Amino acid sequence: MQSQATYNYKVVRQFAVMTVVWGIVGMLVGVIVAAQLVWPELNFAEWFHFGRLRPLHTNAVIFAFGGCALFATSYYVVQRTNHTTLFAPKLASFTFWGWQLVILLAAITLPLGYTTAKEYAELEWPIDILITIVWVSYAIVFFGTIAKRKTSHIYVANWFYGAFIIAVALLHLVNSAEVPVSLTKSYSAYAGVQDAMIQWWYGHNAVGFFLTAGFLGMMYYFVPKQADRPVYSYRLSVVHFWALIFTYMWAGPHHLHYTALPDWTQSVGMIFSLILLAPSWGGMINGIMTLSGAWHKLRTDPILKFLITSLSFYGMSTFEGPMMSVKTVNALSHYTDWTVGHVHSGALGWVAMVSIGSIYYLIPRMYGKTEMYSTKLITTHFWIATIGVVLYIASMWIAGVMQGLMWRATNADGTLTYSFVESVKASYPFWTIRLVGGVLFLGGMLLMFYNVVKTIAGQKAYSAPVVTPQAAHA
Repeated sequence: MQSQATYNYKVVRQFAVMTVVWGIVGMLVGVIVAAQLVWPELNFAEWFHFGRLRPLHTNAVIFAFGGCALFATSYYVVQRTNHTTLFAPKLASFTFWGWQLVILLAAITLPLGYTTAKEYAELEWPIDILITIVWVSYAIVFFGTIAKRKTSHIYVANWFYGAFIIAVALLHLVNSAEVPVSLTKSYSAYAGVQDAMIQWWYGHNAVGFFLTAGFLGMMYYFVPKQADRPVYSYRLSVVHFWALIFTYMWAGPHHLHYTALPDWTQSVGMIFSLILLAPSWGGMINGIMTLSGAWHKLRTDPILKFLITSLSFYGMSTFEGPMMSVKTVNALSHYTDWTVGHVHSGALGWVAMVSIGSIYYLIPRMYGKTEMYSTKLITTHFWIATIGVVLYIASMWIAGVMQGLMWRATNADGTLTYSFVESVKASYPFWTIRLVGGVLFLGGMLLMFYNVVKTIAGQKAYSAPVVTPQAAHA
C-alpha cells in the first residue's frame, strides 16, 4: 500500500528558525552602529568601525533575516496553495545551506573591508556567483512546484513570490556585472553616472521586489489565514500585482536627484514614484479590509496585531516614499536622517512585523501544534516592537528635517548660518532616542527567540499530509 505524500516541512522549518536567529544578529549589529553614532569611542578597531559594520547590518537584516523569512514562507505557501509537495527536495535543501553560507561569508568579508562599495550589493564576485547559483536553484524549486500543482488556479501570493524571484535574479545579474582583478577585488563593469543609475535601479528595486513584492506574497496568504476570512477583493489583488510590478521598476532615479543624472531621468523616477502610491495603497487597503467582519479578533490575537500593524506601516512608508521623491521635498530630505527614518518605517514597521507575524503562524505548525508556547509573550513582543519603531522613526524624522533646515539656513550676507559639525551636535539627542528604539525592537526579537525555543522544545518534527483539491473543498 502506497503511503500518503506529505508536505516538505523540513526546509520550511530550517528557514523559519534561522529567520529568528539572523533577525537577532542583524538587529544587534544595528544597535551597535546606532550606539557608535552616540558614542564615537565605540569605533575602537578597524573591523569594528561604523563604515564596516553598517553594510553588515543592512545585509544581515535584508538578506539574512528578510531572505530566510521569504524562503520559509514561499516554500510553505507554494506547497499549501498548490496541493503538492516541493519540487526537487534536495535542491530545496541546497538553497538552505547555500544561503547560510552566503550569509556567513558576508559576516566575514564585510568587517574585513572586502567590498564593491555598492549599496546592498557590497559582496565581492565569488560570493555573487554563489548567490546566483542558490537563487537559480530557488527558482527551479519554486516554479517546478507550481508546474506540478494539483490545482488549475495559481493563488495570487504565488504571483508576488514569483515576480520577486525573477526580478531579484535580473537585478543581481545586471548590477553585479564586474571585472575581477583578484579573488577578493573586482571593479564594476559600468562607470560614472551609468554605474550610479544601474546601482539605484538595483537598489530601489531591492526595496521594490525583495522587500515589498515578496512580503506582499506573505501578506496575501497569512492575513486571510490568521483572520480566517477570504481576501477582501481578489480582483483588486490581481490589479495590485500588475500595477505594482510595472511601476516599481522605473522609480530608482529618485535616489539621484540633483546629481549628474540627466534631469529628464530624475523626473521619470519622480513621476513613477508618485504613481506607485496607487497600487501600494490598493494593496494595503485590500489587506486591512480582509478583516471586515472580524475586527474583534484584533483584541485577542497578537499575530493579527503584527500582520495588520505591518500593513499600516506599509501604507505610511509607501505614502512617505513618493512624497520624498518630489524634487522640492527631496532638496530638504536628501542625505538627512529623514531618509533613515523612512527606510526603517518600511524595514521595521512593514517587513519585520509581517515576517514576525508569519513566523509566529508557521513555527507551531511545523511541529504539529496550532499555537505558540505563550500568547502573552507574543502580545508583549508586539507592544515592545511597536513602541521601538515609533521612537526610532519619529526621532529620525525630527532629526532629518532639522538637519535639512540647518544645512540650507543662510545669513543676510549669504554665508551659511551653521557649520556641518553644529548639525551633528544638534542630532545627538535624536540619535540617542533612535538607539533606545532599536534596543526595544531587539529586545522583542529576544522574547520571540525564547518563545520559539519553548514551543519546539521536546517536540517532534511534523509533516502534514498533502491535501487534495477535492478534500480541500469538501
